[in-house]
Amino acid sequence: MASVRQFQVTFDCAEPERVARFWCEVLGYVVPPPPQGFGSWDDFDRTLPSEDQGKWFACVDPSGVGPRLFFQRVPEGKVVKNRVHLCVRAGTGLVGEERLATLEAERARLEALGAAHVRTLLADGVNESCIVMQDIEGNEFCLD
Repeated sequence: MASVRQFQVTFDCAEPERVARFWCEVLGYVVPPPPQGFGSWDDFDRTLPSEDQGKWFACVDPSGVGPRLFFQRVPEGKVVKNRVHLCVRAGTGLVGEERLATLEAERARLEALGAAHVRTLLADGVNESCIVMQDIEGNEFCLD
């Protein structure tokens, strides 16, 4: 039986390129090169029917390790809590007050990009705490 080794995370959103570029900044991801024969994604986009222009956008981990992120335009807005969310591992390997300081610094950086702080969950022992946030379209994610 074959096992899946790669996967893509897909986001429904109103503005695919805007949300993709936000996540590029959060994760250090990049926009992949446009298809062969096109100087930019805008050049490629202009070749599509008008109803398909700006319909999707993607970003990738430049190291090739993380999953591709795909953003697709949908007509409805976000209504309820996500059933799946990303956890951004900003405090990995750190403990105690150093971990909390690192998470708070990352929170401030992401708020400057347009993210919103939802709540800070302080668990028993600082090492299990996390910060719940929302991206620029209200999708929840955690800093831990």
